[in-house]
Amino acid sequence: MDAKKKLFRILLALPLLTFFTTYVMAQSGFEMVENKNEKRVDILFNGEPFTSYIYPDDLMKPVLYPLRTKKGTLITRGWPLDPRPGERVDHPHHVGLWLNYGNINGLDFWNNSTAIPAEKKKNYGTIKHVSVNKMESNKDRAMLQVTKNWQAPEGNTILKENTQYLFTEKGPLREIEINTKLTAMEQEVSFEDNKEGLIGIRLARELEHPSDKPEIFTDAGGNPTQVAEMNNERVTGKYRSSEGIEGDNVWGTRGKWVNLMGRIENEPISLVILDNPKNVGYPTYWHARGYGLFAANPLGQKEFSKGRETLNFKLKAGQSVEFKYRILISSGETLSDQQINKEFESFSNK
Repeated sequence: MDAKKKLFRILLALPLLTFFTTYVMAQSGFEMVENKNEKRVDILFNGEPFTSYIYPDDLMKPVLYPLRTKKGTLITRGWPLDPRPGERVDHPHHVGLWLNYGNINGLDFWNNSTAIPAEKKKNYGTIKHVSVNKMESNKDRAMLQVTKNWQAPEGNTILKENTQYLFTEKGPLREIEINTKLTAMEQEVSFEDNKEGLIGIRLARELEHPSDKPEIFTDAGGNPTQVAEMNNERVTGKYRSSEGIEGDNVWGTRGKWVNLMGRIENEPISLVILDNPKNVGYPTYWHARGYGLFAANPLGQKEFSKGRETLNFKLKAGQSVEFKYRILISSGETLSDQQINKEFESFSNK
């Protein structure tokens, strides 16, 4: 090929090369896409889904849904939004990752869902998305700030919530850091000790504990929910707390963190919730159930201690409280105590 033809081909390829380079750069790192009509903000990393902040009217609260590993594996239950074969269909209010509570001025925010009969709705509160206040994303992280209203059935706001979500990815490890500020509005707000709280995740079936018998769980209102015994094929989950407690024994104990370890297909996974020393009730009690509810609750002390401790936390009108949590999602390996303690020390200084 003579020099003129070679130069011509190079020049011809430049626009395509420029487009390809621009596209790759645009897909590198974090990106956030807000869709107000669909009531969601999608968080992407390298062009692939990380998670989404969603607030459809039929959920009764905004949530992060679904949670995924770096490989894209779903680690939260799909039902009731996107059912998958073999999943449990109990507790319709358990969706993705959320923060709410079971008794605020006598109202149950935790258990509210479309399954509650109309005549009982007067006993339940709803968390309404108000606004997306800030979205920032770059190669290393994404940050989302939102405002929500905790409302009584009549529509009046009891608590104003301002939450910042920080999303990062480091090799095989994904992190979600949550900083929530709750402010009492025109009246005192009482968080009466209750087992239903505070930050919760509903797990994929593979990350549950193996089921050996059917059980009935009763919520704060005395309403029973049947949790069936199920096929344990490919079910591999096991809790381990910072205090060395494992399995179902983690429930109702205190700890700085809990590591849920398991495997989906051939992918080892750790899902960790880190408490923060600045949180009320630290170290938190764990409301971690083998059937797939993974929750940290620092406000239910009377319930978890069998009456030995009582908190009944309150906010006067205008007062605020902050809660900080960090979620770790490890793909390809289960995290050791030493690895988690290192993350905890870093998070404790924030």
